[in-house]
Amino acid sequence: MKQLTLTILLTYLFVSVYSQQHSQIQNVENRKTTSLNGEWKVILDQYETGYYNYRYEPTDQTLNSKTNNNAFFNDYKQQRPDELVEYDYDLSESLNVPGSWNSQDERYFYYEGTFWYRKKFDYNKSKDDNRVFVHFGATNYESHIYLNGNKLGTHVGGFTPHNYEITDYLKESGNSLVVKVDNKRKLEAVPTVNTDWFNYGGITRDVTLIETEETFIREYVIQLEKGSLNTVKGHIQLDGIKLKQSIQVNIPELSISQNFKTDIKGLALVDFKLKNAILWSPNNPKLYDVQIVVNDQILKEKIGFRSIETKGADILLNGKSVFLRGISIHEENGERGGGDRAYSRDDAFMILGRAKELNCNFVRLAHYPHNENMIRVAEELGIMVWEEIPVYWTIHWENKDTYENALNQLTNMIIRDRNRANVIIWSMANETPVSEPRTKFLINLIGETRRLDDTRLISAALEKHTISEEPLTMVVEDPFSENVDVLSFNEYVGWYDGLPEKCDRVNWEIKINKPVIISEFGGGAKFGFHGNKNERWTEEFQEDLYKRSVKMLNKIPSLRGMTPWILSDFRSPRRVHPVLQEGFNRKGVTSEKGEKKLAFYVLQEFYNQKEEEFDNK
Repeated sequence: MKQLTLTILLTYLFVSVYSQQHSQIQNVENRKTTSLNGEWKVILDQYETGYYNYRYEPTDQTLNSKTNNNAFFNDYKQQRPDELVEYDYDLSESLNVPGSWNSQDERYFYYEGTFWYRKKFDYNKSKDDNRVFVHFGATNYESHIYLNGNKLGTHVGGFTPHNYEITDYLKESGNSLVVKVDNKRKLEAVPTVNTDWFNYGGITRDVTLIETEETFIREYVIQLEKGSLNTVKGHIQLDGIKLKQSIQVNIPELSISQNFKTDIKGLALVDFKLKNAILWSPNNPKLYDVQIVVNDQILKEKIGFRSIETKGADILLNGKSVFLRGISIHEENGERGGGDRAYSRDDAFMILGRAKELNCNFVRLAHYPHNENMIRVAEELGIMVWEEIPVYWTIHWENKDTYENALNQLTNMIIRDRNRANVIIWSMANETPVSEPRTKFLINLIGETRRLDDTRLISAALEKHTISEEPLTMVVEDPFSENVDVLSFNEYVGWYDGLPEKCDRVNWEIKINKPVIISEFGGGAKFGFHGNKNERWTEEFQEDLYKRSVKMLNKIPSLRGMTPWILSDFRSPRRVHPVLQEGFNRKGVTSEKGEKKLAFYVLQEFYNQKEEEFDNK
């Protein structure tokens, strides 16, 4: 218990210092909130004139920062005709939030750089001593946030939530919230400059004001203890000035009412038994109404309880072996303005509905933390989830700041989603080349992950290799495989490695006694392009590749799941063929609009067979 307490406190200290933000507030949707979504005024600032002076010094770090009329974060309006003010939000154009600038105006389609966003709002607190925070679901990639000229903080990372207290700067009317968002790719960033997805820039998820009591429930974990089907362990963390409190956890449907005391740090350790609880599973995604009560505050949440572990080659959900019938997904809605980040519950239902049609019970959310609506809707629909951070291909393994960046993104993802029963795998990376610094980097991330949450499985999408003297024998030779719970790897036999017929001749030697998930396989096809199965890019070629691939992979004795690449076609500037790709990665089993390719039905039939096979075990 002492180790758990120390870990929690160190976690929050790290997040606060590195991100220059207030520690993350969980469960935003069930708090008192006000949406700031909608039209925001914007200024494109390619040379970052509104942030740096002519000597390239940040103006928000100078003594006269609040009186610098040409610093864009001050949102200054010309007061006299002779004043020199070189910007004006009120006269500038508008963009919708959430949303990227790339998708809303064709002039900015490939723009990478800085945009300034400004939102004006009024706000009256319901109680004088209440506190108010502004919460961003995500901003891509580096963001500086200001309210009424006061800098609230900086956030690095394009896919994780961040929030800031604004209580001391808030006015009843005429508040100006300004956000500098910069999506330039950088060598030392996570991900680095080289990816295979579109770099949507802007405020891409919800912006919300959260009003709380002076002392409030900031964060909590209420989940089954690792290896148990009836013991709940976790913690509740208060934030404020009255940290020693009595806390009650109620689950009315189970007639549970448990009382706990917080310590001087506001931390209460949770430990109680479940009786006659229905465990969450894809066949019955049961969620219980849970109440956390402090004084007159009641924070409501829906929580499912389940156990996930491995035994030899098996993945055990609630003690029963399961096969993960999965698909990889990018966070993209191809039907919105030709393509943009998915962010809403409607987006989630649309995307996950396609996965359900495939008979999926599992999705891999690649290659970064997706929006919270995806996680929660998947939980409601009975879909298990693999989440990962954008440690992708190769990054600066020996750069301390790069590691802290990756760890911060990992920490924010875990804190946000560790009460979600459907999240069963935390993934550390995708297709990273083997080296000693890389392996050390990833092992350190695993150590931090297990300290934050030891109840879930850990994996990474590794790469397959061939034996030089036996080129048709495939293996995974990666020292990092010793540290994961589930051995996962990407393979493209028949697409990047030979033609589909090669699948018929390949042998797999997997000597590690762990469950195997094929995290990627597949090939491209343009929807509606038909021809011979030997003609690349046709639906028939992709269909043949899928038929041979599932037959080949199904021979691996320890195979316990797969997430083929990918559910739907998605935008990628790497894909430049003017007719067949048109700026899209075409490996989807559906088009970006959800139109089903022939391979969709091959995978659907295979998953129907695997469901019957494992249901009858």
